[in-house]
Amino acid sequence: MSSTGRTVMRGWWADEAVARGKLRDWIGSHRDLVEPHFTLVDEETGIVLTTWPEEA
Repeated sequence: MSSTGRTVMRGWWADEAVARGKLRDWIGSHRDLVEPHFTLVDEETGIVLTTWPEEA
């Protein structure tokens, strides 16, 4: 999770379903940050699974 381009929180979960649930919870709890951005990445492959807000 980042705010104004700076990382403010990180998390790691072995299960993708748990990670997606945490991402949803974090968006709901922290969407009031200045310029919030949330990214879910598979750290083994480096593939971005999802972002919020969606990238244009």
